[in-house]
Parts: sequence; C-alpha cells; structure tokens
Amino acid sequence: MAGLTAAALAVVGFLAYQASANAPDSVAVPKPKVSSSAPAADHDKPKEKKKSPPALPAGSGTGKRVVYALKDRQVWLVDEAGKVTRTFEVMPSALNPRPGTYQVGAPRQGPPTKGSDGVTIEHVVRFAMVDGVSVGFSAAVDGSMESPDPSLKTGGVRMSRADGDAMWEFAIVRTPVVVVP
Repeated sequence: MAGLTAAALAVVGFLAYQASANAPDSVAVPKPKVSSSAPAADHDKPKEKKKSPPALPAGSGTGKRVVYALKDRQVWLVDEAGKVTRTFEVMPSALNPRPGTYQVGAPRQGPPTKGSDGVTIEHVVRFAMVDGVSVGFSAAVDGSMESPDPSLKTGGVRMSRADGDAMWEFAIVRTPVVVVP
C-alpha cells in the first residue's frame, strides 16, 4: 500500500509541475508587490519620455507677440525682448485662420461663458475671423481639450486652464498673434 501511495504522489506531483509550466500568464502566481510604505527604487519606476516643445518658429516676428503653430498645435508667448516666457500645446478649433499676423481684439471675455460648441469656457482671447466665426484662445472650465466636432463651425483654440490664465494675463488688446503653418 505504501508503494501505491508513493506512486500516486509522484504522478500528482508530475502533473502539477506540467500544469504550472504550461499555465498562461493570466493565471500565473502573482509577483509580490512593493509595500506602499516602502519607497520604490528609481529603477522600478517607468521612465517618462518628456519631449521638449518645438523651437519658436523662425520668421515669426519680433517683439511681444503670441505665436500659434497650426501643424505643431503649439503656442509661444514671447516678451518684448524676443524671449519665450511660456510655451504649451493647444487643441485647434474646427476653423483655422490662415497663416499671417492678427491682433487680439476687444472685447476679451474673462468670466465663464458657453463656447460655440456648448462647452463652458473662460479667458476668451479673440484674434481672427474665419467664415464669419470668431477664432480665439480659451480654456474649458472643466479642463477638457477635446477635438472639435468637424461638423460644427467652431473657433475655440483650447488650452489647459493654467495656460489659459497665462494667455489671459499676457495677450491684452492689440497684442500681435502670429499664425504659422
């Protein structure tokens, strides 16, 4: 009887080994997690690749200005000395102005209002007209930067709220806005 028990244990052990060797990762034994109280080592953290923003486009003017690159979806705020004080990504509007130089128009609108797409926005800085629609920079109060509905004629170039605050402080009436391809 002892021999029969030993043989049965050997067969069970062999079958258990085969099962664990062929198990998919989804049912494999989980690896131990690092305790939340212990600091994770730097090598355990995924490396973020932070791409640097594109350089200020050549030929985008001189002096204080806002530079808006359509293709790069990027804006630069440039001071009187020609130094970039801030740069950030934006979500272009459904209607884009042609490359050229425009000016921030009046009236600027600071308090929250409804954009042409129905989103509540703030810090509206208008600078162009396209097909009878005002085009301007704005920030959605909820922080969203969704792609505009191409079926709507919207002119809101969206940015984060922090970037909207910076744009609002920087781009006063008559500030040049240089749009590049």
